[in-house]
Amino acid sequence: MTYVPNIPDWFLTRKAAQVTSFFALRSGGRINILMATKLLYLADRLSMERRDCPITNDTYVSMPFGPVNSYTYSYMRGEAPTRQEDWLEFISPRIGNDLRLAQELAIDDLDELSRGDLKILDETWERFKDIDRFDLAEWTHDYCPEWKNPNGSSIPIELASIFNALHKSNPVDLAEDLQTERLIVAAFRAA
Repeated sequence: MTYVPNIPDWFLTRKAAQVTSFFALRSGGRINILMATKLLYLADRLSMERRDCPITNDTYVSMPFGPVNSYTYSYMRGEAPTRQEDWLEFISPRIGNDLRLAQELAIDDLDELSRGDLKILDETWERFKDIDRFDLAEWTHDYCPEWKNPNGSSIPIELASIFNALHKSNPVDLAEDLQTERLIVAAFRAA
């Protein structure tokens, strides 16, 4: 049985669905799940490098094929226990190894994404779109030092580890700031 994490209130499911939709749109309406997981992680990582915060506000794990956005991956696999409607508005249930758009969309329909988010997503797409998904997974093993071999399982990747790998001067403080923001989002959503 697969472990399915509880989805915290601070996780923005609709935004993660829109990021996945962005890459599916760029791929012609569908995208392989492995390719999608790599692109999402690399976009969040680039956002952390440039803006000190990820786009999806996910948590991250090392898996055999590289780093993965944990909660988003639960939705991709159809295993997330809550807020399925936020996901299914944009992404259809997985068919084999492919994720497909749930409806005809344009980039302008992705209203959760800021111009800054879209710029980072575009850059990520342009840089990695022509790399085979397995080669991209290997690339993350070599160029994302926060990834550790989980030996067939998964292990958490701490936010501070990502910031440290990005050579930020204050990785622990940045990670703590993100955790504080998450608590604020959760309190706001609970109210």
